Amino acid sequence: MRISFEKLVSRSLVRFLSRELDLAGVKTTVNNLIGIAVIGGIATFIAVAVIVFALIKLNAGIAVLAGIFSAAILEFAIYSILELKIEQRKNFVEGILPEYLQLTSANIRSGMAIDKAMVSATRPEFKYFSDDVVQISKQLYTGETFQNSLISLGNNYRSVQLRHTVRMINESMRYGGGMTDMLNDIAKDIRNQQTIQKEISGQLFMYTIFISFAAIIGAPALYALTDKMIAITDNVWAGILQQNPGGLPSTGVSFLKPSPPKVTQGEYNDFAILAILIISALGSFIVSVIMNGSIIRGIRYLPIFLLIGFTVFFITGFVISSIFNGIAPGT
Repeated sequence: MRISFEKLVSRSLVRFLSRELDLAGVKTTVNNLIGIAVIGGIATFIAVAVIVFALIKLNAGIAVLAGIFSAAILEFAIYSILELKIEQRKNFVEGILPEYLQLTSANIRSGMAIDKAMVSATRPEFKYFSDDVVQISKQLYTGETFQNSLISLGNNYRSVQLRHTVRMINESMRYGGGMTDMLNDIAKDIRNQQTIQKEISGQLFMYTIFISFAAIIGAPALYALTDKMIAITDNVWAGILQQNPGGLPSTGVSFLKPSPPKVTQGEYNDFAILAILIISALGSFIVSVIMNGSIIRGIRYLPIFLLIGFTVFFITGFVISSIFNGIAPGT
């Protein structure tokens, strides 16, 4: 019996997911995607909740929250994969678009009709874009207009450059104009724009280094240092209170009485791990925007930032513990 997962969500969400699948070039149905998200989310929730409650021995409330959080991460990961596929397809098409337009222009100059010229300009290295262009000629045989077929091609990708090109071709066909010169001019403009983007990324490279250093080295190292200082302070105060059960006397002013820190090492350690997670994630997204102009591509840097950030945190903590172990054993 086939389960209709689409009925679990609104029609607007179904249309949105269908559009996302088309842009990502994923050959599956919305029902299958929602099914993977629902079943995977439930399985992740149950697995994490059982592990936290039965194996780690935490209370049921924390186990439920951990399960919900893990399921939410899974849903975010599925959506992020779709967005990455969309971004990859867009970047690929914009990368080969100037060459494709110049080939099409050369074919038109040789006497071909524009629809034939576009199909003849396809190359194996253009991959799925070639398949989409060939689809135009198939749509023409079914009675679709060439203009609508071009619009459909532009809607297959989340690319402003491709949609601008489609609009210019349609307007040139409608009002007349030199098609070959226009295609060559568009190709040159796209190449110039890509060159400018690379130059801007190069000029902002120092910002990238600074943000990366702060996110994956500076912040984790400082958190580790503070964490170990709190541990040393706790040990020192434990010795002081053992010798002075009543606490230290005031220093002459009633409200200036030394007392142990209110934040324990365990509490600060939890805060530090959460802070490193957030800072590393934000750092990866900011670096992605600077380097590529796209926030979604920061997901590709996220695992690297997290791995380096937590590695620096634990290694720094280990080194500091080794240095101060003679002063405050157990740190």
